[in-house]
Amino acid sequence: MTIYIASDHRGFAAKEALKKHLAESAYDVRDLGNDHYDENDDYPSFAIAVVKKVSADLDSKGILLCGSGVGVDVVANKFKGIRSSLCFSPDQAYAARQDDDVNILSLPAEYVDEEGLKRIVSTWLQTPFSNTEKHTRRLSEMRDLGAENP
Repeated sequence: MTIYIASDHRGFAAKEALKKHLAESAYDVRDLGNDHYDENDDYPSFAIAVVKKVSADLDSKGILLCGSGVGVDVVANKFKGIRSSLCFSPDQAYAARQDDDVNILSLPAEYVDEEGLKRIVSTWLQTPFSNTEKHTRRLSEMRDLGAENP
């Protein structure tokens, strides 16, 4: 599975640590930016780059980081077919994957330490979608919202 990852300056150090962690776990990691620390960069362009890749490759996943995680999560959820969740704990990441088949994980680099972020990411990547009737029904209801609310 390919994992696309990106962050702004506030998530840069955490992104670099997660890239190493993911590579050590034998994931195919593609860094979509920023490739250096730049205190003047903006998260939307990095989030959009990941969203475009995940949208084009449904077997892939995306990880986005910024200071609070909120900005990248908002951007990601603006796109059709993307289900992003801002997660602060492994339990929350588990539920996001199992119940909502989330394909992008948004992380708050300034609110969770490095080890906590690694645990969240590992749980999220190892948790399959439940594919139960109630969860697939809810995903269908969410997809229908896009058609009803242009």
